[in-house]
Amino acid sequence: MSLTDILSPSDIAAALRDCQAPDSFSPKKFFQISGMSKKSSSQLKEIFRILDNDQSGFIEEDELKYFLQRFECGARVLTTSETKTFLAAADHDGDGKIGAEGIDYFKHR
Repeated sequence: MSLTDILSPSDIAAALRDCQAPDSFSPKKFFQISGMSKKSSSQLKEIFRILDNDQSGFIEEDELKYFLQRFECGARVLTTSETKTFLAAADHDGDGKIGAEGIDYFKHR
């Protein structure tokens, strides 16, 4: 399964266009524009599985900086500031990584 099986390619493209400039990425806005905020918990868990590059069950900081590239190969890398802000918003237990429930968090924002 790929992200475009769950999300509209045009919505993904719009979300990526919105955050092309460095330090313009907002997880909440990205989730809204891409359509992720309208997906069910089970669909978000599938998206999480796809984004979890090493299939560890978590998205760690090193994976998170390449978040946009998981949606499109040519997308930019998140800046250090964006990565840390995203991680802080979704890492509920402070262990330095995001579990599937962290992605679900943005659905309710």
